Amino acid sequence: MKTHKNHFFILPLLFISLFFTGCKSNTDPKTDESVIEITESSENAMDPLPSWNDGATKEAIISYVQDVTNINSPNFIDVNDRIATFDNDGTLWSEQPVYFQFFFAIDRVKSLAADHPEWKNEQPFKAVLENNMEDLKKQGMKGLIEIIMTTHAGMTTDEFEAIVKNWITTAEHPVKKRKFTEMVFQPMLELLEYLRANEFKTFIVSGGGIEFMRPWTEQVYGIPKDQVVGSSIQTEYDYNNGNPVIKRLAKIDFIDDKEGKPIGINRFIGKKPVFAAGNSDGDLQMLRWTDANEHKSFQLYIHHTDSIREWAYDRKSHIGTFDKGLDEAQEKGWTLVDMERDWKVVYPFEL
Repeated sequence: MKTHKNHFFILPLLFISLFFTGCKSNTDPKTDESVIEITESSENAMDPLPSWNDGATKEAIISYVQDVTNINSPNFIDVNDRIATFDNDGTLWSEQPVYFQFFFAIDRVKSLAADHPEWKNEQPFKAVLENNMEDLKKQGMKGLIEIIMTTHAGMTTDEFEAIVKNWITTAEHPVKKRKFTEMVFQPMLELLEYLRANEFKTFIVSGGGIEFMRPWTEQVYGIPKDQVVGSSIQTEYDYNNGNPVIKRLAKIDFIDDKEGKPIGINRFIGKKPVFAAGNSDGDLQMLRWTDANEHKSFQLYIHHTDSIREWAYDRKSHIGTFDKGLDEAQEKGWTLVDMERDWKVVYPFEL
């Protein structure tokens, strides 16, 4: 992979450091301290991915960005075509032991249970109210869809957004005992910032619900609502006696997973990405779509290998299965992030 050193932001910092070093007084210890602070600050500024360990993975990312943003490179990509897409669950934040949106749905069942006494005897709601995860698993996809439809529909989009905002600011992960928004990956936050600093437009393309993610993605990831692509349920417009609303219906509209991801990208973004990141077989089609771009592209797969700081799983996991994607990434030479080896920290609270 070709590399090109981008001196435009490094040289001014070196100049400042040299200037202050040259002007210091050998008899003034306070000046010495300020020089040390400026030098350390300059070194940190020169590393766009400080939570990534030095190595092949970090070098591959930086080399790619420097290459395609260098106007003199044959691989230069115009700003308008610098599209980067990221899966959410397992790529930007954790996803074990179940997808975080499912925890939201479970909490919604419990909050609505007082108005539905029949749920005490009806599956899959009975299993949720009894905290019986084994019985809940037995309900399969049919039970999961019933829970999602019941807890995510029957209200306006504004009402649903308010419910999500309240939950995301208060709910905690049952294992880590941290707010879900604290379980985002610090190295990936840095990667998003690095790409945007180089004029990439960053999108979320996730199997998660689009209206579940939109209320908080800008605050957490710096990704605005209109750059979120996700699964959705059907909606309808209601004039509502002069107060227009959009109502959420208990019908699936679009599943943004596997083959749905390239379709969603084409429908809502309109351009092939040049950079794509995922962590499971559900992201494979998105990475293939990116690999088919006429521009030089970059495919990034997060491999969950850290059982101490996060979770270790891949081929046989019931969540985030990484089997075919792992094989294809190795065959095609895509970049594989070894979480245990490549990341200094996993979560922001570890800093």
